[in-house]
Amino acid sequence: MSGLCGWMGHGAGVGDNQALLATMAAPLGRFDATPVRHVAGRRSAAALAAQPASSHVYQQDGLTVALWGQVQLAGTRSAGDELAAELAAGWRQDPDAVCARLGGAFSLCILDEARGEALLAVDRTGTRPLVYQLAGETLVFASSSDALVRHPATPGQIDPQGLYNYVYFHMVPGPGTVYKGQQRLLPGEYLRYRQGAIEKRPYWQIRFDERQGQSFEALKEQFLQHLKDSVRQASEGQKVGAFLSGGTDSSTIAGILTQVGGKPADTYSIGFEAEGYDEMEYARLASRHFGTNHHEYYVTPDDVVAAIPKMGAVFDQPFGNASAVPAFYCAQMAKRDGVTCMFGGDGGDELFGGNERYAKQTVFALYDRLPGLLRKALLEPAVFNFPGGGMIKPIRKARSYIEQASVPMPARLETYNLLGRYGAAQVFDADFLASADLDGPLASLRDAYGKQPSASLINQMLALDLKVTLADNDLPKVIKACELAGVDVAFPFLSDAMVEFSTHLTAKQKLNGTKLRWFFKEALRGFLPDEIITKQKHGFGLPFGVWLEKHQPLQELAYDSLSSLRGRGIVRAEFIDDLLGKHLKEHPGYHGTMVWVLMMLEQWFRQRPAAAPHA
Repeated sequence: MSGLCGWMGHGAGVGDNQALLATMAAPLGRFDATPVRHVAGRRSAAALAAQPASSHVYQQDGLTVALWGQVQLAGTRSAGDELAAELAAGWRQDPDAVCARLGGAFSLCILDEARGEALLAVDRTGTRPLVYQLAGETLVFASSSDALVRHPATPGQIDPQGLYNYVYFHMVPGPGTVYKGQQRLLPGEYLRYRQGAIEKRPYWQIRFDERQGQSFEALKEQFLQHLKDSVRQASEGQKVGAFLSGGTDSSTIAGILTQVGGKPADTYSIGFEAEGYDEMEYARLASRHFGTNHHEYYVTPDDVVAAIPKMGAVFDQPFGNASAVPAFYCAQMAKRDGVTCMFGGDGGDELFGGNERYAKQTVFALYDRLPGLLRKALLEPAVFNFPGGGMIKPIRKARSYIEQASVPMPARLETYNLLGRYGAAQVFDADFLASADLDGPLASLRDAYGKQPSASLINQMLALDLKVTLADNDLPKVIKACELAGVDVAFPFLSDAMVEFSTHLTAKQKLNGTKLRWFFKEALRGFLPDEIITKQKHGFGLPFGVWLEKHQPLQELAYDSLSSLRGRGIVRAEFIDDLLGKHLKEHPGYHGTMVWVLMMLEQWFRQRPAAAPHA
């Protein structure tokens, strides 16, 4: 993936620091073989693994600046190391103003030995992560936990809460990690270190202006121009390709890339020989429509078996989103064609209102608008006390609706949470469960959701998803899959200009009644084929549960992984027996998800033999 690592407030001398820095930086370029630059001082050091266009370094008079990514710096046309030098000058003049000038996809460290201060920051959507830990007066940081735990001041100790959160969400949501004492910077956040103490603050937060302003035509023109500019900027100096699932987002990026580049874009799609999972016909439709140079690959169960240990190795946190596997094979296909950067369509749903749950939660919210007396004194008694109501379909549906609508947001989003359906006490070992906060996952959702109290329901959900769905889940999935394949990745929908543009659309332009991403689709009508605009959402879902029924090598790997997990003191042996012996046979697609989540937890541990489950 490339990235940063380093520290402030530790060291015996430049020579020793260089050696330790090389040890920390080793995981950053292990999959994509990026060149690494080292800069060490007496009490601080930083390493940057990145291709030349994304590597910006400055060191002079005890001040080090390392900047990774595709960066825009307000008020300058500087590039390369000149960008880092300008940031150094800005730091000397006004440290508090540094982040306000930064845009693009980046992570940053500034280490000032003379002042005994440091600054860490990541971009607005969290595409370039940073984890950190304060050990005594030493601040250690890295783009990957695998690098951070190599510093002697911050050896990794597994946090039971991180493991619990993983099984709940199928990833470890920020700012937490799977290690005790280790944290992640949130999107748009910076950290200041002063003489052994740290403070964190947002330098940017999304803000919505929901007032109706410009005409549809004016907004459509701006939207398309932002898309073209974003694709053009991300394409500079690289051989690019695009993921193409056949959905609206990936098809739009493929079409704009062809338009901007003036030649057929290289597009890449994954298919599955499994009923209900293959969407290749829509990818082919988009390719024909835009005239792209299209490439396809059908992932097999054998491919999944081969990829599983690699997935355990490349993710620095336990990660259970199975669609990382097809994303990897898609990126690998592009790598063989000489592509250096893949374009992902991620962000369109979370900026413009494209997930089904947005419409669903709007319907539930209607119940809150009814007078309380009507709900409590009339409707609810009538529905729940109706004789034989459990046998009558309309009454059952009414009961289900009221039960879900009565759960406050954002907890209502987790009504069908898989761990909740099993029950935490049934899944986890009792001693392990006693060391975790069972309310922790929902508390983290409430905290993130509460940061937009004045926004409409749709925008509150969008802001939550920018953090939980994108920064914690979908972006790491694609970024790590591409890292494993040895290519970079960019997300044109997540340019600063596009994010800002989306905040000025009204709630109705995003969700018109129950019509998802209304403005987005209308603005692209005539550009995208109608069949793609009206198709049901799908993506690169993996038919793991279906294949697990019939493919012996996949069964053996899954059963062996869960057998090993038994001995780690995390999951109850009885639950694993029930999952494999009973539940999986009843519904492979549904229960296969938990098999995958637990299998990938064990695979993550296997790739890190020194990591103890908990201590």
